[in-house]
Amino acid sequence: MIKAEHLTKTFEDYTALNDVTCTIPKGCIYGMVGSNGAGKSTFLRLITGIYKPDNGELTIDELPVYENPTAKERIAFVPDELYFLPGSNMVRMAKLYESIYSNFSMERFDFLTDAFRLDKKKNIHSFSKGMKRQVAIILALSSKPDYLIFDETFDGLDPIMRKLIKGILMEDVAERKATAIITSHSLRELEDTCDQLALLHKGGLVLQNDVDHLKTSQFKIQIAFPYEYDSSLFKDLDVKYFMKSGSVSNLIIKGDHDATIDMLNALNPILLDVLPLTLEEVFMYEMEALGYNFSEALEEF
Repeated sequence: MIKAEHLTKTFEDYTALNDVTCTIPKGCIYGMVGSNGAGKSTFLRLITGIYKPDNGELTIDELPVYENPTAKERIAFVPDELYFLPGSNMVRMAKLYESIYSNFSMERFDFLTDAFRLDKKKNIHSFSKGMKRQVAIILALSSKPDYLIFDETFDGLDPIMRKLIKGILMEDVAERKATAIITSHSLRELEDTCDQLALLHKGGLVLQNDVDHLKTSQFKIQIAFPYEYDSSLFKDLDVKYFMKSGSVSNLIIKGDHDATIDMLNALNPILLDVLPLTLEEVFMYEMEALGYNFSEALEEF
């Protein structure tokens, strides 16, 4: 389990993370989304012990990570900006990883290299951007760590490679009880992969929850009545958003689905439609409820 308590990280006059507290359970795929500058990469560098927090504490299974080789051996990190030894091929990089990670599997390395159809004896620096990312992912997965950390994992990958990587990640989580943390600008990339999602904005953690709960705990209502009314008609419901045009209103309501529909039907509407919310809409209304500017925060999604 990864536990962050009141994490703050500042660079000169810029606060990248501000008082972030969260818990990431073992055996899940945890997605983090946010616009540029939200603090995603900084958070990952704190988890992996690259940065030391200015305030707060970060532990993995109750072990501090910063300057702790024992904890770091349990983590494999694929950053947004990749680095390989000058002039190296995949075999040389695999031997380097093998010297660092006691669980590194050459058998798995060979299997994944074949699955990705890469030439492991070719100079990595001659590879395309997407191929280099595949190499980094293969090395991380072959290390068989307890925690797999990916920053912008799918950047530069074609749809087939994305599907392959998602499948392998899911197998690792299911079979080895590994934990994967993935950042992205896109909710669509993470929606069908992650068990939990968190939204970072301006260095703060806006919300985190199970994907299924995020998608089912709120719903969109389109409703109309033959009489004049305003938002006070719904005072007994947890209304997150209300907009009326003529006699028809659109609402976002949080709560039990069946109980909410029963309460609305009791008001004798002439129109009542229940529509599913996308995750983007869920995040939008949660942020607006907290006073955030939606267009600014989600402009990168």
